[in-house]
Amino acid sequence: MFNQEEFNKFIEENGVYGFFEDAITLKSGRKSHFYANWRNVVEDVFLTDKLSDFVVDFAKENGLEVDTFYGVPEGATKLGVISQFKMAKGSEGFAKGSHVLAMGRAKPKDHGAPKDKFFVGMPKGKVIVLEDVTTTGGSLITTLDGLKEAGVDVAGVISLTNRMEKRDDGKSVKEAVEEKGVKFYCMSTALELLPIMFKKLQPSEEVGKAIEAEFGEYGVEPLKVL
Repeated sequence: MFNQEEFNKFIEENGVYGFFEDAITLKSGRKSHFYANWRNVVEDVFLTDKLSDFVVDFAKENGLEVDTFYGVPEGATKLGVISQFKMAKGSEGFAKGSHVLAMGRAKPKDHGAPKDKFFVGMPKGKVIVLEDVTTTGGSLITTLDGLKEAGVDVAGVISLTNRMEKRDDGKSVKEAVEEKGVKFYCMSTALELLPIMFKKLQPSEEVGKAIEAEFGEYGVEPLKVL
């Protein structure tokens, strides 16, 4: 079953987290002195194999019924495909036509049926959407809206890492997702992992204070990393 300690160690060992002395601009437009990035992991076949095992085990641990794992285009596409492949192969009744291998289009086609407009292989049954990192949830919300338009039954969302930030409307990503009637789950959070990574990587005291201020701005308790 899913082991949180082992997953956190996997993150620590594979450079998912890091710090910047000078703040960078995130995809959301926010400024930050730290990053959470799964790109190096999902570019490696061995590591993606391990990561997909964590995903499948996490879904089982939380009692999620899954017919299709579907990755948010493009960040979680590969993870969605491989998690689906492994889950399907391990399922009772695995046979021709038993499971779909679904992928989403990063940019929907201008015409055609929803199954062709949004997908290369439309997700079926109870769908669990995978996202790598959730900050404000912009890409995730867009994906959920597209799935709803296509009539897909989204049973839940799993985020590998939740940065635990507040959106411009004051809501958390979890609140924004669950307002759409979709349960939100995260496999790791910045609040859990930043103190671990701060101790390991030892950025400057100024970076630590900036991160604490960054989280205080969004209504999150200070990290106490110093």
